[in-house]
Amino acid sequence: MSKVYEINAETGESIERDLTTAEKADAAKAAKDWAEAKALAEAKKSEKAALLDRLGITADEAKLLLQ
Repeated sequence: MSKVYEINAETGESIERDLTTAEKADAAKAAKDWAEAKALAEAKKSEKAALLDRLGITADEAKLLLQ
């Protein structure tokens, strides 16, 4: 189970507590969103590499063409 550590900067009081249901849901959504974004980035990277391979050019050559 995940814990949250809160420290009051004015008093120095520290509190350790379990995540609330809403915080757990937010964390799960953030993890899911991050995994989806990572998968999308990897897919785009693979597509780009495949296109460059089909064209028979390097990434540096493609950059020169797009300038």
